[in-house]
Amino acid sequence: MPKPRHQALRLETLWNPPTDGKDFSYVLQLKNLAAEPLSGFSLCVSGPGRVDPAGRVEGATVSRRLSNFTEFQPPEGFVLGKGETWTISVHALSWQFRHWTDGATSAYVAFADGSTVSLGIEPTRSSASNVPLKRGAESFPVPAVVPVQVSIIPWPNHVAVASRRPLPAGFTLQAEDVGAKAAADSFKTLVDHLFAVEGIIRSAAEGAVTVSLTKSAGLGPEAYRLTFEEEAITLEASGQTGFLYGLVTLGQIWRGARLHPQAFQFPASGEIVDEPSMAWRGLHLDVARQFYGEAEIKKLMAVLAWNKLNRFHWHLSDDEAWRVEIDAYPALTEVGAWRGHGLTLPPLLGSSPARTGGYYTKAAIREIVAYAKEFGIEIVPEIDIPGHCYAMLQAIPELRDPQEAGSYYSVQGFPDNCINPAREKTYEVIETIFSELIELFPFKTIHIGADEVPLGAWSGSPEALLKLRSLASDEIADAHAKRLNVITNTHGADDIHGSGAAFLQAEFLKRIQNFLASKGCITGGWEEAAHGDVIDKSKSYLCSWRNVEVAAELADRGYEIVVCPGQVYYLDMALRPDWDEPGASWAGTSDAEKLYTFDPVGGWTETQKQRLRGIQACIWSEPMTDRAVFDRLVFPRLSALAETGWTKPSSKSWERFRALAGLMPLLYGLQQS
Repeated sequence: MPKPRHQALRLETLWNPPTDGKDFSYVLQLKNLAAEPLSGFSLCVSGPGRVDPAGRVEGATVSRRLSNFTEFQPPEGFVLGKGETWTISVHALSWQFRHWTDGATSAYVAFADGSTVSLGIEPTRSSASNVPLKRGAESFPVPAVVPVQVSIIPWPNHVAVASRRPLPAGFTLQAEDVGAKAAADSFKTLVDHLFAVEGIIRSAAEGAVTVSLTKSAGLGPEAYRLTFEEEAITLEASGQTGFLYGLVTLGQIWRGARLHPQAFQFPASGEIVDEPSMAWRGLHLDVARQFYGEAEIKKLMAVLAWNKLNRFHWHLSDDEAWRVEIDAYPALTEVGAWRGHGLTLPPLLGSSPARTGGYYTKAAIREIVAYAKEFGIEIVPEIDIPGHCYAMLQAIPELRDPQEAGSYYSVQGFPDNCINPAREKTYEVIETIFSELIELFPFKTIHIGADEVPLGAWSGSPEALLKLRSLASDEIADAHAKRLNVITNTHGADDIHGSGAAFLQAEFLKRIQNFLASKGCITGGWEEAAHGDVIDKSKSYLCSWRNVEVAAELADRGYEIVVCPGQVYYLDMALRPDWDEPGASWAGTSDAEKLYTFDPVGGWTETQKQRLRGIQACIWSEPMTDRAVFDRLVFPRLSALAETGWTKPSSKSWERFRALAGLMPLLYGLQQS
């Protein structure tokens, strides 16, 4: 029987929320528009939403499931005739859908001979909403009347400018100091990347005004002073990053006055004196769930610089993929960087049946690190261990106890996804990987994850249970062994405090942190790395993601904290609870105003605030298959976070920020239509 082209098969998906005592249902309808009947096939779908194979499915059986990938098998002997529809109703999901991106974002038909036919797929509709779906960044138009004379985000510490002068055609930069010259070169690279045709930097022959860059030892490393006079502009700073940030401010003032001359002016006199209120102003990006190419990462670095953000937390591994070249273990990228039908990792989160994915070569990483450094950005790589290691374990199975029996599952639905802390092979591999990473990332800060280890992790491993008896007690080891094949985290990440898993993880983290410290590195971790209080607090920091209360409590215990609560600073969370908004909302929803006005140290004592490193936004990439969804979820919330990290709380103003936000660049330039 000839196989149909993908245009001849159409999949429609519908979400029916629970109403009037009726259970919810997720309905998939495969329509055969071909001239021939279809038989001997299965339907494969993936998207953020996860089908529970143990639950009720009508019209099909679940023949394979890995996290968010599901293969549906039709009844035996089933034939989908010409013009007919196969309907599958799912009544078992890991969570009820809330947004249009929760449903399937890719689908295909698979045949017994291994061939596939990709299906065009529309976003999942809801029977309770027919509002047009939102994609692209929310519009923040500059109003006719603005509350400030100049356009700057984040807002500086001190702005005292007056009068208006004709807008310069652009700027030519005059610098003698080595750091000033480097900043001038970096700024030209930056504006060429973000605003190539605007000509912010140009020659005197094109009418440019000279900006004199002067070294001033009395300013901090990220501080600057801009002075405006009728015929001269002077920028003072103590080093390259301060000069760069001063030029970014100057560029923002110029663009505002050029694009909206009725609202903003270019000052003829006065000064701007500025420095950040927080040292750590960061963005985390998960590149495991979705892959972002080198060009995308470089553009993102430019966007961060324009927002005066100075840390990039690069989440390079997770259950779904491994994204960094490691010479000692080529299988990590050969196996872990690719997804597709018939591969070790199936299509996940919108992947197609064709081999898709990618990884960063060492050459690409060195180039990105150097590029970011030009802009004052330090990069922190993350290898997420000991959990979230499904892809790593497929590439290096020796990291699992060969005698391990049974299964445990992560909150994302991955089985047996933790590397074994009782095996010497584990430490050999991890230390080799980190030794190679340290050579690539000169900031010498390595994030090791340590989040969301399942309560039942290693409960079937004789090696781990033996180790647990020596670390804790026979009683704790016996209790842990009873967790084998018990599904624990069906409604959220396990709290493993005091469990056998926590004892084993603590021992693992202590050893890894000692190794990193021996190499001169600071160790980063998610807040779960605090289990057991075993890591050296003087050589580590934690990213606290649950809430500010947990962050404050960890600060009390002596940990340095980067605040990134999921309810507000997770940029994969939808802007609003409506179906037509993309993203997730398991932690809540947060629009730009909520993020802007949020106090990351609300309720903290002065002693606790001494442990604050800073703040960062986190992009988890499950819903980001569509890059217009990326722009909607990230912008202008990223700039709102940047102003929280830079501007003194007493100088913040939502009214001002809202008036200026539309001038900030997007990564993909995809605006809501």
